Amino acid sequence: MPRALVLAGTKSGCGKTSVALGLMRALARRGLKVQPFKAGPDFIDPGLHERAAGRASHNLDTWMMPPKALCAGFARFAGEADVVIIEGAMGLFDGRGGGGPCDGLTGADEEGSTAHLAKLLGLPVLLVLDVAAQARSAAAVALGFARFDPALRLAGVVLNRVASPRHEAILRQAMATLPDVPVLGCLPRAEALILASRHLGLVVAEDVAELDARLEALADWVEQGLDIPALLAGLPDLRLSDLRLSDLRLPEISAPAPVRTGPVRIGLARDRAFCFVYAENLRLLEEAGAELVPFSPLADAALPKNLDGLYLPGGYPELSAAELSANAPMLAAVRAFCGPAGNGRPVWAECGGFMYLQHSLKDADGAEHALCGVFPGRAVMRARRAALGYREARTLAPGPLGPEGTLLRGHEFHYSELEQAGPTTGGHSQAAFALTASDGSVAQDGAALGNVVGGYFHAHLASNPEAARNFVAACRAARQEA
Repeated sequence: MPRALVLAGTKSGCGKTSVALGLMRALARRGLKVQPFKAGPDFIDPGLHERAAGRASHNLDTWMMPPKALCAGFARFAGEADVVIIEGAMGLFDGRGGGGPCDGLTGADEEGSTAHLAKLLGLPVLLVLDVAAQARSAAAVALGFARFDPALRLAGVVLNRVASPRHEAILRQAMATLPDVPVLGCLPRAEALILASRHLGLVVAEDVAELDARLEALADWVEQGLDIPALLAGLPDLRLSDLRLSDLRLPEISAPAPVRTGPVRIGLARDRAFCFVYAENLRLLEEAGAELVPFSPLADAALPKNLDGLYLPGGYPELSAAELSANAPMLAAVRAFCGPAGNGRPVWAECGGFMYLQHSLKDADGAEHALCGVFPGRAVMRARRAALGYREARTLAPGPLGPEGTLLRGHEFHYSELEQAGPTTGGHSQAAFALTASDGSVAQDGAALGNVVGGYFHAHLASNPEAARNFVAACRAARQEA
């Protein structure tokens, strides 16, 4: 039986990603099969997890994913491991809402939080506490987290950014007054080990210099300060059959439609400019009958042959705008694939992919770069964040994701905004989605033009697997009509 824990933090920036990566690498180099997961909608941490653990990391989110789909996805990968580590998001109790503690598993106030995920899966939590410039007060913080939700099981705490042996002694003395909150590690301040960040989070794995050496250093740091044998010994065996779902009122997940012909070929943009995609999205598309064919809008001069559709996920096109613009053959190929007035084969573009389909992109230095021109907008980078948060999307027109009114859950996170810049390739687009935010406000997003649909909205297809089947079916239909 694998053993599993949720590694959470008291807040963003407390060091939980550094601890998670160091622990994953430390366990993996001991010969254990480590299965990583990431709580919440983050795209960057899973890539770092994969490098640390040697196994693909998957997102788990209690608001974007129906509980049955979440538990099924967790069981699918956790059952193959010796140790399962789920890295939390933000602070332990931070999620979509702002209410108080919840006694059950379905409280709306805790949806999307790491605590909600831990309770749904029945897993203990190892809490990372940043103790910089704190002494006895750290025990008060730990006590508050331990008692805030009685339904949550705290395995212990890791005290991070400990300044000195004297500081550690004071902290341990204070924590000794909390017998139910064991200290499983004290990690010294190690600023040199902190991974660099940029405007959407940590630098992606592909761009971190000497990443493996950094991961080894993080593993050394964790092994020196964390009692790993005691941690593992205190974790219960994970019995996947014990996931408690019987008392939840859950919709049944319809079975995938059988594939009546061979797989359809869908081009998938994947390089350092287009690297934000949920592994579950790709799995659901493949389950629906897609053959995903990766290509690089940065490096390739042409699209792969015999494609029936395109999936352009998000990423950092703004950091590679000059290279993307200079690759005129690829811009022309994508423009031609979309076809006049969007009557070509299906194209789904999210955030960075949607920016790529615009007339141009103005980067943070004010330089403007011509792009595909399928849509007439100019994506302009702003100094301040333009949007962040969970979104429920309703499609405003029939298209490759399904009929008008198709519902999806996901999130929005971007620093650019659209301005009118030029003409489309033909025809007039309309808004693609009505996005409902956590506060109930509704705004329009994106553009739909025939078989081309895109927006800043990042969808998690587990929220509506029918949309994956619809997209593959639309690609199959386009191939048959060609």
